[in-house]
Amino acid sequence: MKIKFLGTGAAEGWPALFCECAACKKAEELGGKNIRTRSSCLIDDIYMIDFPPDTYMHRLVYNIDLSKLKHVIITHSHSDHFYAYDFEMRLEGYAHVENDTGLAVYGNEKVKALFDYALGHLDMEGIVDYNLIHAFNTFQVEDALVTPLPADHAKGENCYIYVIQIGNSTLLYGHDSGYFPEESWEKLVDYKFDGVILDCTFGPEDCRTGHMGLPANVDIKDRLIGAGAAHEDTKFIVTHFSHNMKLMHEEMEELAKSHGFITAYDGLEIEI
Repeated sequence: MKIKFLGTGAAEGWPALFCECAACKKAEELGGKNIRTRSSCLIDDIYMIDFPPDTYMHRLVYNIDLSKLKHVIITHSHSDHFYAYDFEMRLEGYAHVENDTGLAVYGNEKVKALFDYALGHLDMEGIVDYNLIHAFNTFQVEDALVTPLPADHAKGENCYIYVIQIGNSTLLYGHDSGYFPEESWEKLVDYKFDGVILDCTFGPEDCRTGHMGLPANVDIKDRLIGAGAAHEDTKFIVTHFSHNMKLMHEEMEELAKSHGFITAYDGLEIEI
C-alpha cells in the first residue's frame, strides 16, 4: 500500500489563514516541512481519504493525475475535509477523461447533505456518485476492503475512522478523532495493523476529546500492541497538526520519534 500525504494541517492550515501568531510567522520563515495544508491522503493513486479545499493546489504541487482517482472516502463533513463544489469540475467540458468509469464518494449522512446541496442541481450520475456508508459495515471498492468505525469528533454527526485492507496490508486511518470510543476498540483488536495514522492536532499537549495530542497517541499505540493488533514493524504516524501546538516540524519529529512515531509532512510518501 503506497500512501502519499497531500496535506497534514488542521482546518486553519499552517501558517493559518488569518493568523499572525509566533508559530505561524516562524513556519512561514522556515518554510519546507513547516508549511501544512489541509489534511488528506492518496493511496495507490486511486483512493483518496478526504477532499479538502486545497485539493487543486495538491494537484499542482505534486503533479497528481486526478483523472485516475476513482474513490474518495470522507471522514466527516467539516469544510477542511470535504469541499463538494470542486466535484463539479469533473463534468464534461471542465474535464475530459478517457474511458471514464466515474468517481465514487463515500461518507455519512451529513456529508451526503453537503454533496446534494452543492451538486444536486447538476446531472452528476455516472460522473460522481455518492455512496452512503454506515459504521461497522465493511464495503469493497476495487481491491480495498474499507470498514468505517465511530470516531470521537463532532457532536451530532457519525464521524468515522477507517480500517483499510488492500492485499496483505492493513491501515488504520485514525483522524479526526479523540481517543477512540470503546465500541471501535472492540473491532480494532480484531485486526493486525501494518500502518496506523493518528490525529495529533495538539502535538505535545494531552488532548483526548475531539482531537488528540501525542500522549493519547502513545496510549493508543500501547493498547494496540498490547492487544496484538500491531507488531514490531507497524508504522505509527502522526498528522493533522494545528499551529496552536507551536512546535516546528523538526521539534515535533524529534519528540514523536522518541515514542516510535513518524511525523507526517505535506508530500511524505510511505509504504506499508
